[in-house]
Amino acid sequence: MSDFILSFLLFAPPAGGQTPNPFVQLVPLVLIFVVFYFFLIRPQQKKQKEREKVLDSLKRGDKIVTIGGMHGTVAGIDSEKKTVLIQIADNQKVTFDRSAVASIEKQEAGEKLSTKD
Repeated sequence: MSDFILSFLLFAPPAGGQTPNPFVQLVPLVLIFVVFYFFLIRPQQKKQKEREKVLDSLKRGDKIVTIGGMHGTVAGIDSEKKTVLIQIADNQKVTFDRSAVASIEKQEAGEKLSTKD
């Protein structure tokens, strides 16, 4: 009995020249898949769904930051082409893909004044 337990825990073939159980050989592969799913695949899917929600909630007037670090305000959204028109300065507008939006800057209740020396 102890030989069976040791061979099961160590994934080693049993002593005495017996053929190993095919189930015991599949256990490590199944464990690796489960670990990959719960630690890599599932969290990535959650992040992707959350990002899609943020991009879908994008509206005109939102202050955003692109993946390149450019700050601006959404001036228009083209849902067919999946692009966003961003105003970066007075009379300067640039078109970006919606996927280029990294984050939406959150505005607090009152706008804070910044002091520059």
